[in-house]
Amino acid sequence: MAADGASPQTPARTLLASFSGYRPAWLKSDVAAGLAIAAVGLPSAIAYPAIAGLPPQTGLYASIAPLIAYAIFGPSRQLVVGPDAATITVLAAVLAGMPGLAAVDKPGVAALIALVVGGYYFAARLVGLGVLSTFLSRPILVGFFAGISLSILVGQLKRVTGIPIVGDGLIAPVVELVRKAHEVHWPSLLLALGMFAVLHLVRRTRLPVPGQVVVVGLSVVLSALFDFEGRGIAVVGAIPSGLPALALPGWGGAAIDQLLIGAAAIFLVSFAAGIVTARSFGERGGYPVDANREMVGFGAANVAAGLFAAFPITASDSRTAVNASVGGRSQLASVVAALALLAIVLFFQPALAILPIPALGAILISAALSLVDIPALRELWRISRMEFAFAMIALFAPISLGVLNGVLIAIGATFAYLLHKMMYPRDALLGRVPGHDGFYKLHRRADARQVPGLAIVLIQGDLLFFNADRMQGRIDAIADTLVAGTRWLVLDASAITQVDSTAAAALEEVRAELARRGLKFGIAEMHDEVRGLLDRAGLLDAIGPEMIFDDLDDAYRAFRASGEGTDAPSPRGA
Repeated sequence: MAADGASPQTPARTLLASFSGYRPAWLKSDVAAGLAIAAVGLPSAIAYPAIAGLPPQTGLYASIAPLIAYAIFGPSRQLVVGPDAATITVLAAVLAGMPGLAAVDKPGVAALIALVVGGYYFAARLVGLGVLSTFLSRPILVGFFAGISLSILVGQLKRVTGIPIVGDGLIAPVVELVRKAHEVHWPSLLLALGMFAVLHLVRRTRLPVPGQVVVVGLSVVLSALFDFEGRGIAVVGAIPSGLPALALPGWGGAAIDQLLIGAAAIFLVSFAAGIVTARSFGERGGYPVDANREMVGFGAANVAAGLFAAFPITASDSRTAVNASVGGRSQLASVVAALALLAIVLFFQPALAILPIPALGAILISAALSLVDIPALRELWRISRMEFAFAMIALFAPISLGVLNGVLIAIGATFAYLLHKMMYPRDALLGRVPGHDGFYKLHRRADARQVPGLAIVLIQGDLLFFNADRMQGRIDAIADTLVAGTRWLVLDASAITQVDSTAAAALEEVRAELARRGLKFGIAEMHDEVRGLLDRAGLLDAIGPEMIFDDLDDAYRAFRASGEGTDAPSPRGA
């Protein structure tokens, strides 16, 4: 698989890329991995649709056709797509924000949104927006997924307690739960607590069977033996047998602007979750990940979901982890998983119909808790308080302002963090160390001294319209601290890779101000692109060729040859 920025792939190499070089010896491990993926995926496939108020069969549909579509168009051998907690939670917010949308129309609108999301993926691939993945910083994702987990936890209160909770957000449902505590349906709550305990017991004992599978099987058996539905415990209910016909979904009365904006938010979240999963397993497997090619695979999977009455999906970390642990070698494992789930839909829907809802709530609560990466939050606190603060913004935004607004705020926080870092480029005065060649930062080396009469200022960052004023102010402030007798101020541009017209104008003002102070202004070690722009802006002509230097040693020699040096004491730096 090509790395980011690789040359475009031919159609022949794009289709079925994950099967390239397939060996018959892989068949056994791929079949075993596919059955394991189906076993792990079945509980979440049934549980996740409830988050968005969709019928459980849509989760099964989302776990069949998209897997085959990704196997054909996706580049990764190991990645497995399917329902994802974060994506379905954003879908729930999008559907809730459509006033007048009837419950019967939700599945059709969800499928239509999946089609639009697939279209966004293909459009983003055409313009090479795989670079978006670089803006999804780890602190933002860690905080955002923690916020999503709390939203999911609150959403399960009514499913595990049997209380009809109607409040939104984080606080209102909890307050409503306390107020209606006398209405708790204790058999439902006890069942949910019991199944949650089973999940953790299986995890602690490291049984070969996934805990979700144990919970589904056990709760179905108990439901059949003790007639849970007759005792007031909600069950999944009848699930249509077979797959829906290939068809375009209906509009359901949804407004076009709501569809497009909502699908854009889902696209961002699904891409974030998918590319993080892809890169995580790419690092473990020792292979590169091409975000642009992954967009093609994700786009095809979402289009398949839309055409087969499902909802938007992305890469599934749990299913991919199972695939990797069992030893899946190609996307044949995904095809086997899809066929296994299709067999369940065709022949086992009566058993799924009596599956108790509180058991699914327990599965969702466990999945939500797994999204909270406490060690990562602790590490952020230890490494950078600023990045921890951005993680907290991403955590609380979905809770306080809704998941949809939280997505936009999380993405905005990423850009805000980037701009903050770029707006404040570091600077330093450089000097010489006796007996050594080259130049050193005065604040880093105790034995470094400014060359008498020559100030060299290093700017570490690009100079663009949003930081040009600050750069100008910093150089003016440094000039204020220079001792009498300083004749030259040379800008070390080795760490400046970009400038724009605003920065060029600011540098001209710096030159003019320094001239009024009796200082000559020079620039050393310019990159070709920077030199070209400053030349077109006329700054190099204003400075004069005698003050333009290839490197700092040239500037130093020119200064010594000019005879403008001074014996005045040199400062340790500004």
